[in-house]
Amino acid sequence: MTPDLPTAPGATEIAPALPLVQHDPWLAPYEPVLRRRQQRLQQRLSEITAQCGSLTKFAQAHQRLGLNYDARRRGYWFREWAPAAEALFLVGDFNGWDRQATPLTRGPEGVWEVFLADKDYQDRLTHHSLYKVHVVTRKGGKDRLPATLRRAVQHPETKDFAAQVWKPETPFPWTDQKFRVPNFVREPLIYEAHVGMALEADRVGSYLEFAEQILPRIQAAGYNCLQLMAVMEHPYYGSFGYHVANFFAVSSRFGTPEELKHLINEAHNRGIAVLLDVVHSHAVKNEAEGLADFDGSGGQYFHEGARGNHPGWDSKLFDYGKPEVQQFLLSNLRYWLEEFHFDGFRFDGITSMLYHHHGEGVSFGSYDQYFGPEVDEDAILYLQLAATLVRECKRSALLIAEDMSGMPGLCRPISEGGIGFDFRLAMGIPDYWIKLLKHTRDEDWNLHDLWYTLTNRRLGEKTVAYAESHDQALVGDKTLAHWLLDKAIYEHMHKDDADPITARGIALHKLIRLATLSLGGEAYLNFIGNEFGHPEWVDFPREGNNWSHHFARRQWSLANNPDLKYQYLLNFDRAMIGLAKSSRVLAGGPAHELNIDSHNQVLIFERGNLLFVFSFHVDRSVPDYRFYVPQPGRYRILLNSDDADFGGFQRIDTALTYETFEEDGVNKLSLYVTSRTALVLARV
Repeated sequence: MTPDLPTAPGATEIAPALPLVQHDPWLAPYEPVLRRRQQRLQQRLSEITAQCGSLTKFAQAHQRLGLNYDARRRGYWFREWAPAAEALFLVGDFNGWDRQATPLTRGPEGVWEVFLADKDYQDRLTHHSLYKVHVVTRKGGKDRLPATLRRAVQHPETKDFAAQVWKPETPFPWTDQKFRVPNFVREPLIYEAHVGMALEADRVGSYLEFAEQILPRIQAAGYNCLQLMAVMEHPYYGSFGYHVANFFAVSSRFGTPEELKHLINEAHNRGIAVLLDVVHSHAVKNEAEGLADFDGSGGQYFHEGARGNHPGWDSKLFDYGKPEVQQFLLSNLRYWLEEFHFDGFRFDGITSMLYHHHGEGVSFGSYDQYFGPEVDEDAILYLQLAATLVRECKRSALLIAEDMSGMPGLCRPISEGGIGFDFRLAMGIPDYWIKLLKHTRDEDWNLHDLWYTLTNRRLGEKTVAYAESHDQALVGDKTLAHWLLDKAIYEHMHKDDADPITARGIALHKLIRLATLSLGGEAYLNFIGNEFGHPEWVDFPREGNNWSHHFARRQWSLANNPDLKYQYLLNFDRAMIGLAKSSRVLAGGPAHELNIDSHNQVLIFERGNLLFVFSFHVDRSVPDYRFYVPQPGRYRILLNSDDADFGGFQRIDTALTYETFEEDGVNKLSLYVTSRTALVLARV
């Protein structure tokens, strides 16, 4: 054994390359940038530890700022960070909305405070009391909503929002202590949903109604993750929840904080993890309801000037380099994890955060774009802090990034040179399907392009595949079912109607979803109702539609009706999700191409221990289709999209067992491959 030799005087010890660079040698020129990011994170963590003791203690601003009850001193503290303000006053029904009655005192670092003792306020400042903070700046005085308020309610007539004291007599009785994400979510099968539009009625749904009526559907469908949109309070319902005003407030449109807890508790008891669609990429520009120009400085939480405004979203952009903003957003994550038992986050708008150009009109084709001057390094630092904090608060939590740029390392551990997320959304896949359906005849589909698009992702970084999400369902676009079926979705969906357009649409709907799930990633996502081919888009009440809820709902009765064909798509989705869970196909590593036959429009591949056979041909069925398989043996069909239960023509006998044979020196199978059909086989 050779002893370790001392380094020669003057010699430089070369550190091994980061694991991220070892995995992708094309990153070697950018390793200094990756290391600087790591070093900057460690420096910031050291500063935070020196200041607060730990990152988790740093992320508890919500326990100090805003209205918090002090049991030891028996009263409420109210604190607000507003460094540029000239004066602050707490106003509400407890003091007759007198803007001069309850002044705050300015403390260190621009934090204002006042103590409201029980002996003076216990009968006036109670559960359901309304309040605001009056902020006086050099521009004048305005009533504002506190930055860390826990509940905001809207007056039914004036539409004005006010903060509301929320202090129930007893805490919520959680019964989900045995729920652990790894025990129920081996690979995420995500059901994306919006509570308000989840009912069939022409009105806003509630957390309780979702728990009672929709959770059983999600469980029956086999999904193991629920991704909730629009939970954080937003003044305009039609923003779909993406113009957030109150980051710590549960949207009161759908019910109370306790009712949201009931929903999450019930989901956990059904074995379903719950993810929050968190919006830290921007904030609503409204001053009356939100944080914009809170202290009159023109910045504070956001960048000053033009940099503080998103050019495409008409909203405000956070200054991620400011310690107080980091603390505000990190505390927000800790709050949702601990107070409501969320199991992780889908971070919205990551691309906008990562780059100064926000991805607007930019085509990403060079590694230089991920490491050059257009990258917002403050945002990367914040995202690394966020990933670190979430892991410390809940080790099993899931982190999903909505990024269309392909930032290398986004979904790799920070220790390897990454940013720390678990999954990225495969945003190119739904765009591909819509473009294909809009511009290319079925006969002209290029299976090589299809294979490339569905398998083209960074190795070692997990992806959530989806054929459509809320983006494709929103007004201005159409769902896949609508693109496939057009007006036939209204006129020819009776089960006895032999309309060929409907037959084609139903067949392709099944093939598109199965191809996306089996090829596109390591997790899968479906938007509420799309599993049964929901016939219409999503359009929230607005002036342009006469404030109608007609398109902001889900028509479950269509899937329930035994006389309609929607049931077939639902049956197939359940079978597909069930197979994905039982076979763990998403954990099977990348798919291996076995055959792409452009003449017969047949695509065959292997993933995990399963064989997938797709025929996209419009009318050709091949009785004795022979193809290579890696493993000899006997095979049986586990899933057949042409099954009668799925609206197919039952052209294949799924009871048969197929045995390999040797031909041309290789193992082959022979199948009856029918047009517009997908088969999944396993070796017996």
